[in-house]
Amino acid sequence: MIGQDLGGRYEILTRIGGGGMALVYKAHDVLLNRKVAVKVLRQQFVHDEEFIRRFRREAQSAAALSHPNVVSIYDVGQEDDTHYIVMEYIEGHNLNEIIQERAPLQTDESVRIAMQIADALDHAHQNHIIHRDIKPHNILIGKNGRVKVTDFGIARAVTSSTITQTGSVIGSVHYFSPEHAKGVNTGEKSDLYSLGIVLYQMLTAKLPFLGESPISVALKHLQENFEEPRVVNPHIPQSVENVILKAMRKNPSERYGSAHEMQLDLDTCLRPERLKEPKITFIHVNDMEETRVMPAIRGDIRPADPKERERPKVAAVEGEHENEQALKSKGWKKPLAVVGVTLGILGLIIWGFIWLLGVLDVAEVNVPYVVGKTETEAREMIEGAGLKVEDPVIHEHNKEIPKDQVISQSKANMRVKEGSLIQISVSDGPKLEELGNYVGKSLQTAIDELGALGITEDQIVIDTVFSEESPDMIVQQSPKAGEQYNPESVEFNFMVSKGRETVPMPNLIGKSLDEAKDLIKANELTLDDADILYEPSYLHQKNYVISQDPYKPKDQVSKGAKLSIRVSSGPPADALEHQFNITISPAEAGKTSEIRIEYSDARGENIEWDKRQITDTQTFPVTVVVAPDTEARVTVYRDNQFIDTKTITYEELKQGSNSSTLTIPGEEVQATDEPAQAEVTDSDEPIEEEQQQEQQP
Repeated sequence: MIGQDLGGRYEILTRIGGGGMALVYKAHDVLLNRKVAVKVLRQQFVHDEEFIRRFRREAQSAAALSHPNVVSIYDVGQEDDTHYIVMEYIEGHNLNEIIQERAPLQTDESVRIAMQIADALDHAHQNHIIHRDIKPHNILIGKNGRVKVTDFGIARAVTSSTITQTGSVIGSVHYFSPEHAKGVNTGEKSDLYSLGIVLYQMLTAKLPFLGESPISVALKHLQENFEEPRVVNPHIPQSVENVILKAMRKNPSERYGSAHEMQLDLDTCLRPERLKEPKITFIHVNDMEETRVMPAIRGDIRPADPKERERPKVAAVEGEHENEQALKSKGWKKPLAVVGVTLGILGLIIWGFIWLLGVLDVAEVNVPYVVGKTETEAREMIEGAGLKVEDPVIHEHNKEIPKDQVISQSKANMRVKEGSLIQISVSDGPKLEELGNYVGKSLQTAIDELGALGITEDQIVIDTVFSEESPDMIVQQSPKAGEQYNPESVEFNFMVSKGRETVPMPNLIGKSLDEAKDLIKANELTLDDADILYEPSYLHQKNYVISQDPYKPKDQVSKGAKLSIRVSSGPPADALEHQFNITISPAEAGKTSEIRIEYSDARGENIEWDKRQITDTQTFPVTVVVAPDTEARVTVYRDNQFIDTKTITYEELKQGSNSSTLTIPGEEVQATDEPAQAEVTDSDEPIEEEQQQEQQP
């Protein structure tokens, strides 16, 4: 989704959250130039027509809400199979993150947050909208401290097809009202019960009901009492505890009549006169949620009618009279034979019954407890006790129980007939997922797609390497594409490109062309012949580098990067060269003097030509470059004292003079205090100066 445009208007920037039903992204509304939050329906729900219909209807209903404590819904749309809701973007954190970080919160802060939630619920209830999923995850706290309730109406869109999805109904069961847990229609007071749990959690850092499964938690909402807040945190004022106790009554009729009524109670509960008020009491009502014992059904014990009691007696007297008459008429016939036959028959019956019991009676054995054992161990224990394992064995995925370990069994902790069947359920371990191929994709794409599958960023390890691939592209992954992994325990390793290896750009300016090429090659950079550009230069000698592009010296440059250089082709065509021949003697004959020569021309001012030690007269040629309408000058120092200077103009050079001489004798010839200007008139000047020197005494 990152980088996509929804509706041609909302540019998706980054993922900021998500749950069982939707993913939430930060986006830019290019039309109104503002940041928005975009909730995108997960792909597994896009074909549930009932869900989509109710989702859109409820989102449109929530969009009608306008309240400072309700996240505003701006837009609802669909693009292909993507259903989305655009809403207000809140800079801050959700209440669940704040509770996890620093609960229990201060009482005044908790009450202030609860008041704003109640205010938002009151506005929604007045507009006939019931939230049904109030929990800290759906409460946003802006940087300015303002509370914003989000996800209005979304919980109502859950269908039976989503009841087991991670993070949907299961994620909210700790905040269910009893009537919600029973599955009956919930009303406004269901939201107040959930708000009471949120306030309880803020003040105690605990949930009132915990259990091993969502069903056990739901049953506790229906049947059990919670630990009172002041037992967990004695610093809670009694007046605040009373608010929680009233909001969390199992019987909706005993809760607050409305969110506004609860808000008013919260508004006054921290007043000094209320802090130590008596604990709230309730008249006991047999809620339909409570567990009741039904009386045993007994027979009719009414006294019989006296007339009916007399009837058996009358019949007995009449029967007795008849028997007496029969005995008298028949007499005694073979009493001993009758008794003998009767006793014989009774004996046979008793013997047969005893024989049958011996045949049918099977020994009872104790059923071994095999939960937690491996399937092989369980079979051995069950068969060793004279019992049998019922086939087929039930196998099911379970992220809590290791693979091949027994999850449950039938007839545990009891005695059964030998040979009885015992059913066992065995874990297949967590349900494994197959990893896609992320090589060649951006790291953010992998994080977003894995996050949609429930993978957290702390399960992703990132190593950066130099590579030919673009920066942030994945070049290697573990596990590899197509391998199966356990989402609960897997650790992903992504090797991510940080681009080509970089080197500091060398300084090529002032280097000869050959030296520059050697430096470029040593740093694994690229210079094509077409990128060597020549241009005239007064400052740089011929074939010396003038400039380098596009990288400056010391810039970090990727290996293999291309660059271009500008190289001097020598002075411009209209420049003229002139050579000063400087003959100089030491200050005293036979002794050492230090001489220093400077020149100024088109290349710069007061450039030092050389500094040397001399012991006899020597001549030094100094070449200068003269630009049009300028002049060149040479200056001589001996033993750190100015001795003489000589100048030549561009116009003089154009008249044909290409060299001149400057002679500086020893100290027997006095140097002038000020620089002397030697004029060159023509190319014969050196001869004239020598003749003048010969004529001197």
